[in-house]
Amino acid sequence: MTVTLAIAEVAAKLNNKYPGSVSAEADDLLVAAERLPVLAAFLKEEPGLELDYLHNLTSVDYPEYFEVAYHLSSLAHQHSLTFKVRCHEKETPTLPSVYHIWQGADFQEREVYDLMGIYFSGHPGMKRIFLWDGFEGHPLRKDYQPQDISNWGFRYDA
Repeated sequence: MTVTLAIAEVAAKLNNKYPGSVSAEADDLLVAAERLPVLAAFLKEEPGLELDYLHNLTSVDYPEYFEVAYHLSSLAHQHSLTFKVRCHEKETPTLPSVYHIWQGADFQEREVYDLMGIYFSGHPGMKRIFLWDGFEGHPLRKDYQPQDISNWGFRYDA
């Protein structure tokens, strides 16, 4: 059975090593975007934590910012952790890639880019994964306006 790590304890450990890089807000561990690669590597390599498996990487569009959530676990220690990173730039949101730390982030970062429009700098192949190259916009954004689909070649008559 996997046990969830205590947010306050992990935040204290991270702030001890990298002061001011994380904050604990309610039940959320918030990581500073500019420190994401360093902190992610620490979470993966630190003895006792060894969060070596990225289960899921997803995003949410809030009115003031985008938020990306990272769900991790340690296969050796059977514990898990979720942390979040906020991106306040709504026009061209960009976060550092964690692909070089967890290769499972490859498709997941591309999915978030494709559907939400958050670009992951340093990713080796940042391109659409579900939608075609000519598709305009990012359909999971709250401000997305669907296009006229009448010319896509679908038939709706039975």
